Amino acid sequence: ILVKLPPWSDEEPDITKLKERNVYAVLVNAQNQLLVREEPMSVARLRENAKEFIMNPNNMPNMSESPKNAIISLKNDRGTEYDTYLAVYNELKGAYEELWDELAEKRYGEPYTDDMPFAQRKAIRDEIPFVISEAEPTNFGEEN
Repeated sequence: ILVKLPPWSDEEPDITKLKERNVYAVLVNAQNQLLVREEPMSVARLRENAKEFIMNPNNMPNMSESPKNAIISLKNDRGTEYDTYLAVYNELKGAYEELWDELAEKRYGEPYTDDMPFAQRKAIRDEIPFVISEAEPTNFGEEN
């Protein structure tokens, strides 16, 4: 998996400043089952559900305030199969890629690609930033 890491910071993030409504918490247990925002979910539903959470088209009070505030929190159990981890990560990344494509089509009349001018790509990513926070894996039963 190629992931661009943010710049290193010695300061711990202040989790208490995050509003719960802006955090899309995804837990994957040792049986490769997903718990998304405390509700069971299949990997097949994850992408569309994440897109809805990020964009919040109906202005729901239990979804992100805006794409700029949305944070995907991903936590796995040490027993999670690697294939399941990849499938979950790919669906979450795919949600952002589809949202970037939709915005690029709307704004510039073309899909989001690495061939787009840098300024256009930056404008898309500024409006819908890709934020996935991965927690250290735990042993089954520790994810409380």
